[in-house]
Amino acid sequence: MKKIGKAGQKIVQKTEKVAPDVPSIIEGVLLGKLEKKELQCETILIHNAIVAWLEHQAADNKAAGQIGIDELKKIRDFSNTVSDQGLKIEFAGRTPAHHELMHIHISDLNTYARELAYENDATFFTCDKMHAKVAMAKGTNTILVELDKLQKKIMLEKFFDETTMSVHLRENVSPGAKKGRPGAWTFSVIRDKKLTRDEVQEISREIIEEAGLRKDGFVEIERPGSTIVQLGKFRTVITKPPFSDGWEITAVRPVKKLSLSDYKLSEKLMKRISEQAEGILIAGAPGHGKSTFATGLAEFYAGQNKIIKTIEAPRDLVLPDSITQYAISHGDAQEVHDVLLLSRPDYTIFDEMRNTEDFRLFADLRLAGIGLAGVVHATNPVDAIQRFVGRIELGVIPQVIDTVIFIKDGIVFKVLSLQMVVKVPSGMTEADLARPVVVVTDFETRKLEFELYSYGEETVVVPVRGKERSPAKELAAKQIEQEFKNFARKAKAEVISDVKCYVYVPEDEIARIIGKQGKNIEEIEKQLGINIEIKPLTQNAAREEGKEMSFDAKITKSSVELDGGGESANTNVDIFVEESYLLTVRVGAKGIVKISKDNKIGKILVNAITMGEKIRVKVSQVKQGAVQN
Repeated sequence: MKKIGKAGQKIVQKTEKVAPDVPSIIEGVLLGKLEKKELQCETILIHNAIVAWLEHQAADNKAAGQIGIDELKKIRDFSNTVSDQGLKIEFAGRTPAHHELMHIHISDLNTYARELAYENDATFFTCDKMHAKVAMAKGTNTILVELDKLQKKIMLEKFFDETTMSVHLRENVSPGAKKGRPGAWTFSVIRDKKLTRDEVQEISREIIEEAGLRKDGFVEIERPGSTIVQLGKFRTVITKPPFSDGWEITAVRPVKKLSLSDYKLSEKLMKRISEQAEGILIAGAPGHGKSTFATGLAEFYAGQNKIIKTIEAPRDLVLPDSITQYAISHGDAQEVHDVLLLSRPDYTIFDEMRNTEDFRLFADLRLAGIGLAGVVHATNPVDAIQRFVGRIELGVIPQVIDTVIFIKDGIVFKVLSLQMVVKVPSGMTEADLARPVVVVTDFETRKLEFELYSYGEETVVVPVRGKERSPAKELAAKQIEQEFKNFARKAKAEVISDVKCYVYVPEDEIARIIGKQGKNIEEIEKQLGINIEIKPLTQNAAREEGKEMSFDAKITKSSVELDGGGESANTNVDIFVEESYLLTVRVGAKGIVKISKDNKIGKILVNAITMGEKIRVKVSQVKQGAVQN
């Protein structure tokens, strides 16, 4: 092999025969040298195993196979144009059987090419340092072209500017881009001229090549009809026939990097994130900034000297080197589980949870004690929780998730908190319907928003609306009151639901209205078509009258204590949870009301205090004989 060229001129390498390896063919390096006349040879020796492997890959619709065969055709076309210069292409070596091709690695093919060069006294043309060293050690003439020195700005980058979020390239369509920021973007056409299939294929080839060269590039997933590549900040999805009806490239990149402080979170939420939240769901619609928030959260924890890992598919979070990023697409759930338990991170970011296996892995790791923040697609906050329903037990959900952070238009739009309590679900009235309920509340206001509970064999998610008085119920109550004037001198009705109501009448008339063995009230219920519960009118009066007093509520080891101070001593008071009357009691001599945690009323108060509901106390008008002590 000879090198020709004066100082300041390009070096021309001359050899009689050259045997290229796989990367030098696929990545167009050999053809590039020939076209630039930096390499002159008489014969190109290509191992039959390389051709068979490329054909096998192309038959499986793998991008490497299709690109490699295209490159071979280009080399053939080039040899035809310079045939007068005596350039020939020859194929040699054993062709592997079909079953062998399924297990051959590119490194094996490079070895075949190296041995072919050795046996035929040819020059080995390679892009692999290790194979070049072995060839030279055996005395084989070698040309090494280091690919990492050939890096350039790829064609894909030319479609991006500083405001571009994503680029959409498709054959026979003008290239377009989304520009702006999450939640506030516009779609625009980048150029009027339509892309050809050759252009899209060339851009795809370049992306895959670069992913193999650069340290920040990975071919995350390769399937017959699609390839997912992470190249620096670009997450690229390449689809081709027959999976899609044409070649298409979608490339996405973050337009802005934000720290957690940029979101201006409340002091209460920052405290929750710092000290308590270990089962976080970051939810939102696609393109609204979930991954950007997850990046800020990971860096926040890393800044607190925590050990942080991520689980991604593909690895597209742009994070500092101190954070290890695992690709679940290159492993499996069991491998991720084992690695995380043994490496003992303080927090793990699980990006883009999609399928049942992802949700179960999240739950499994969370129950193992690992702090987790998962990213999920959801159109509203509660949808993120519903994606766990049916995949894990209802009672386990609050142990797996304690905080849902919903991102909309790039900001924290809503935060939900989860807790398990035993209570009667909202809208039900009978005490014996109490059951375990997952209550979902607004984190900032503590307002109850949703309840999850088992209803028959189904798990239901029920929105809890404010207790506004329904005009229909008020009208029904007035009609019932009018009817009861035939049976009592005074009556007050309260419609609880479509099938039940309370009717308050003077206490001395209750027995007569109910009748012997309940016959009278049964007759009235038939006439009105609703279940009726008779209560003393004095109790209802206590609910509507009286001055509100200031009491502090707290839960002790055995009871719930309401402390109103010395001014409230020996006073009859009515206790309410929000607007719902609970009971009437007499305050003790020290101004304290004690209610056992073991009875029904105590349990209701415990749940109310835990959920942040307001406990209200009013001066009662009920006579002392009707008061609990």
